[in-house]
Parts: sequence; C-alpha cells; structure tokens
Amino acid sequence: MQEFGESLDRATNGAWVAQDLVPQINKLDAQAIVVIDAVRIAGQIEALREGLPRQVVHVHLHASERELEKRYRRRPKTRFKEKASYAEVLDNPTEKQVPTLARDADVVIDTESNTEIDVEIRAAAYLGLNACDPGGLVDVIIGGQYGSEGKGNIAFAIGDEYDLLCRVGGPNAGHKVPLDEPFTHRLLPSATTTSEAPILIGPGAVLNLEVLFDEIRDCGVESGRLHIDPKAMIISKRDIRAEGALISAIGSTGQGVGAATARRITERKGTPVLAGQVSELGPFLASSYEVLSTAYARGDRILLEGTQGTGLSLYHGSYPHVTSRDTTVAGCLAEMGIAPARVRKVIMVCRTYPIRVQSPKAKDKTSGPMSLRTSWAEISRRSKIPLSELRQVEKGSVSKKQRRVGEFDWELLHRAARLNGATDIALTFVDYLHIANREARRFDQLEPETIRFIEEVERVAAAPVSLISTRFHLRSVIDRRSW
Repeated sequence: MQEFGESLDRATNGAWVAQDLVPQINKLDAQAIVVIDAVRIAGQIEALREGLPRQVVHVHLHASERELEKRYRRRPKTRFKEKASYAEVLDNPTEKQVPTLARDADVVIDTESNTEIDVEIRAAAYLGLNACDPGGLVDVIIGGQYGSEGKGNIAFAIGDEYDLLCRVGGPNAGHKVPLDEPFTHRLLPSATTTSEAPILIGPGAVLNLEVLFDEIRDCGVESGRLHIDPKAMIISKRDIRAEGALISAIGSTGQGVGAATARRITERKGTPVLAGQVSELGPFLASSYEVLSTAYARGDRILLEGTQGTGLSLYHGSYPHVTSRDTTVAGCLAEMGIAPARVRKVIMVCRTYPIRVQSPKAKDKTSGPMSLRTSWAEISRRSKIPLSELRQVEKGSVSKKQRRVGEFDWELLHRAARLNGATDIALTFVDYLHIANREARRFDQLEPETIRFIEEVERVAAAPVSLISTRFHLRSVIDRRSW
C-alpha cells in the first residue's frame, strides 16, 4: 500500500488525494467536518489547499522515534505483512521525511506529552469547535419565595418547547402537574409526560431510589431517555432516620436529603453511595457534562427546573429555617454543571400569597418567619373561594402538612429578583386574588385589581410578568412571553 501510494504521488505530484476527495466534500453541508488521515508529502497538502481554499487545517502530530517504536510494537496484528520494527519503516524515504511537514503545518501537537483526549481538545480548539455559543440555550425556572409557588404548573405548561429537560434537588420537593389525574413529580422534570425530550439529572442531585423507580415506572420513562449523572448522591435509610428530629424542630420534610448531603461531605474517606455505584441504575447512567456538551453543540434548547424557593436557600434564606442547598439560580446551575453564560432566561415563580409549612406539634414552632401572617379564612373572604377548598388544597405535596400563609412580601420579591437575576416573573395563584380570575384566558380578562397588582410586581421586580397561572388546570397559564 505504501508503494502504491508513492506511485500515485509520482504520477500526480500528490494531487490524487484532492482529485478524489474535493468533489465529494463539495457535495456535503457547508458545516461538515472531514478528517483526512493521513498525508505524507507536501504536494498532497498543497493540492488540498488549492481545491478547498481557506477550508484546510493541517494538524501535524509528532513524537520521538523511541515513543513511535513502542507504539509500532503495540499495533495489533493484521493479515498484512508489516516491517519488523519502526526503524525499518524509516528506511523508506517518504516516511522518513514526514517530520519535515511540521514546518508548514497550521498546528503542531506533541502526542508524547499529551493524552489522546488532550490531542483531540487542542485540535478542536484550533478549529473553533470548543468555543461557547454566542447565545444562551438554557432557561431556568426558579422559586422566588418559600417553595410551593407552582413551579411544576409553569414547567408543565412550557416544557414541550425544549429539547432537553433537567431537574436538580431531591425528593423533598414535589412539583404537581395538572394531568387528568394530577401527578406530583419529586425527581423527574414536570414536563416528563407532555414532552418526549431527553431527561437529565445532574451530579448535585440527591436521590431516593424507591421514589425514583416508582416515578420512572409511573411516567413510562425508558432508559434511553433518562440520563443520571454517576456522581448523584443516594439517600440511605440512615439518612432518613437522622432527620427525624428536624421534622418538628424546623418543619423539615424528613426525606434524608440534608443528611445525605452532609454525609457526602463528611464521609469522603468512607463509602458514600453515588449513583454510579448502584447496579440497578446502570442503564440510566451518563455524564451530565457529555449530555450537555452534545446539547450545546446541536443548539438544543434546555429547561432547568429548580427546586423549592429562594427564601429557603441555605445561604440566603432565614437560617436555620432553610433547606440543605442553595436554591437560587447560581446553586441550581452549579448542581447541574451549567455555566452562567449559557443562561438565556431566568423565570422566577411567585405566588400571590406565599406559604410555609406549619409545625405539626405547636403553633409557636414553625418552619420559619414570614413577613406578614394572614389566614386562609381571610383569603377565602377576599377571593370568594370556599375555605374548605383552600384548606384541602393547601397541604405540602410531600410533607402533607397544612401550610401557613402570608401577605405578598414585596421585600422578598425585590431581593429574590436581584439574587436570581430574574428576566421574567411567573405569577401563580391569581385566583386567590379573586375567584373570577379562574375564567380568564387572556390578560385583559383578569380582574382590574389583579391587573394593577401585576403591574406593581413588574415595577418592583424590574422584570415582566410573562406567565400567569389562574388555576390548576391544563389551560391555566396566560402566556405573555415575547420569546
């Protein structure tokens, strides 16, 4: 084969490669990438450059003769007769002069001091393939209060617009969606059943295997669709037992999320169980970095669904009445492994009346402060919604505890919008302002007082109210987006 190639080089001055290849390349899409492996004389490269002006990048790989000798000996045996050693290969004049091609190469890489992946990354960088996309591809849904803002309803409403659905957090947060039979997602994204897009659970997630497998079964999710990063943490029964005291102390859901997160930090020399160590998860395991990189390269639109609310952030909430993670956009991005520059929109979800869970033991032992307390009886009086309905509905999706309720907290709205860099507000439970809002299908059909309330939310948050949830129903969201 070497001798045959040399005869073609002599007959065409190396142009034979380009003569066959250029017509085929010109039939491909303009964005196509073709790798030619390999060229042996300058004439081959010159002919390619002439046939494909400004399109050819010559990458020259080299290593010492000693290293090449080692590699030559490691080559798998084939049916072709090979030279006994690399030194014999170099007896051929064409092979011997290959190192001189480095002089005119666009990029030269020493493969002896680099891994195979290093070589690939460096070559790709020279070709501009590693550059970040100029526009954001990721939209983030985040809670602006204390959780239970209706994030699931919003994610459910817009989720089928995306090519990849991501969720962070753990099973202590339930996102309820308005299917014919309402369903609460605790680990999978809220648009799982209305979209066919791939699903990604990132390395910062904390998983209860029983909850996860039940949800996978109930939603009919196939292994090829769901990707779970091998570094996600698994909750143990010991973790759940460890949080028993917190249920009454700070209104914790007691799902073991905080204990598992703490164990991940404190038992690094022990055996914290990660998803990659669980054989049953084998069909679902995939690197979130690789899944996201592929999505970026394709220009896929990505929806990242946050968990709980900004007022429960471990760092920015009313400590110690907080959850075990940073629930702001920054924390959610870190858990998934998404750079801030990738973000296009931050949709902050807020209720007309924020809630917190009520302690099961005593009224003075609550789950944390609220700005101005009110009651479900008062909201019933204002909205005309029956009190029995409010008390039935307003229980935690996971904890099943009765919720406390407060007046709309303008200071919290202002603070959360700044912490999260909200580009849009999704306002939920507007029927709690007046039951007549349940009949609205357009913005102008909302009650006048509701419209004035929304306008003030926009002024305080310095962001448009782009999505408005009027009730818990398939057609519950008024969409005012311009994107």
